[in-house]
Amino acid sequence: MKRVRCKYHAVIAAALFSVACLIALPAPVQAQEAGEAPDASEDARQLLEAIAEGKNVEIRLPDPEKQLPLEDLRKFTEVFSRIKAAYVEEVDDKTLLENAIKGMLGGLDPHSTYLGPKAFEELEESTTGEFGGLGIEVGMEDGFIKVIAPIDDTPAEEAGVKAGDLIIKLGEQPVKGLSLEEAVNIMRGKPGTTLTLTILRDGESAPIEIDVERAIIKVTSTKSRLIENGYGYVRLTQFQSETGQEFVDAIEKLEQANNGRLDGLVIDLRNNPGGILQAAVEAADALLEEGLIVYTEGRIQSSRLRFSAQPGDVTDGAPIVVLINGGSASASEILAGALQDQGRAVIMGTDSFGKGSVQTVIPLDDTHAIKMTTARYYTPDGRSIQAKGIKPDIEVKQAEVTEVDSEPFFTEADLSGHLDNGEGKPGGDERGDQREAAEDQGPAGADYQLRTALNLLKGLHILGKKDVEAR
Repeated sequence: MKRVRCKYHAVIAAALFSVACLIALPAPVQAQEAGEAPDASEDARQLLEAIAEGKNVEIRLPDPEKQLPLEDLRKFTEVFSRIKAAYVEEVDDKTLLENAIKGMLGGLDPHSTYLGPKAFEELEESTTGEFGGLGIEVGMEDGFIKVIAPIDDTPAEEAGVKAGDLIIKLGEQPVKGLSLEEAVNIMRGKPGTTLTLTILRDGESAPIEIDVERAIIKVTSTKSRLIENGYGYVRLTQFQSETGQEFVDAIEKLEQANNGRLDGLVIDLRNNPGGILQAAVEAADALLEEGLIVYTEGRIQSSRLRFSAQPGDVTDGAPIVVLINGGSASASEILAGALQDQGRAVIMGTDSFGKGSVQTVIPLDDTHAIKMTTARYYTPDGRSIQAKGIKPDIEVKQAEVTEVDSEPFFTEADLSGHLDNGEGKPGGDERGDQREAAEDQGPAGADYQLRTALNLLKGLHILGKKDVEAR
């Protein structure tokens, strides 16, 4: 009696292998991501013929490490049936399965989530710049809602919500135990209604309550102005689909208002929670002549991307200072990291948030999707800032500035009968100008970080002029 390598009699094996081959030979199916699947019945026929001819047959068994864990699946079905049978209220299968999906994604990281019809619609609204709610970008931390940043000119910012605040109650609803989607749904409400946020804040000995009135949030992602003659300021509040082009337009308008090239530019990314990756790439590309901007690394091919700058600097090489803080996250960190690594800008402020991951929205049907972390992004020098953040080149914490000696000192020019300077210019008028300058600090005066950035730009401009003259 002939035996095959697997030690089954050919007649018995024929019956067993006709079923086993569907399980034990998965490789041809897995290898084809598109197109027609291989004919399993043909594989079975060839296998039976080989056995009938008495040939040795090798069967490649599935890798146990790659199979679904049966014990855990039994546990899942056991929990499912126990809930169905004994939960205090009857729960339908659809609800239980959706909750299971939410749990799978929510357990991965704070940014992966299941998007039902309403959440999916709200996500699309947020990328276009108009939606209803409080006006805060949030994430999960230890089961609570953490404020990444309040959005400029929204009810949350006006009410005093700050980046880093930990929300522990929404109205009378404790946050602990809620999913991010559930919490966002509570915050999104009818415009004109008020929601009380109970917040834990560093430096406060007890929770504080802040009343925020809901409104239609219309976010203008780009704001700009001349701080002083020659020095421009661009504020990016978040990265929407049109932010890259708006950024370029803002700089061109500043140059028109300045009647020529800027002597320096401040880019304000403070409390910018991020947004669309491509928008940040476009903003960096507008300031760089060449070189890598950012690259992403993930497990699937589509998550491995590289973005490089094309020739053309919209500022024509003007010095740049970028302001960041703990509310600068995601796409903001991409822009700051690219300009820092390429030596194109001085980064000033405090450490950024440290969200160095990329989320992909994967539609499941017309109304449902999952938002899942698919990659980490890296700065041109290969730095991952995940949970680290961008460290500024010059650390400047926000502070309130009080003039101690605002009056100029008594000098030679104040003495009666003093000699002039030999150029026919009396000193008195100049002293008056100094007094007026001391009283008027300009648009940057109330913002210590911005004021420091402006002073640095002036210094860089002066050094640049001297370098040109020396040549």
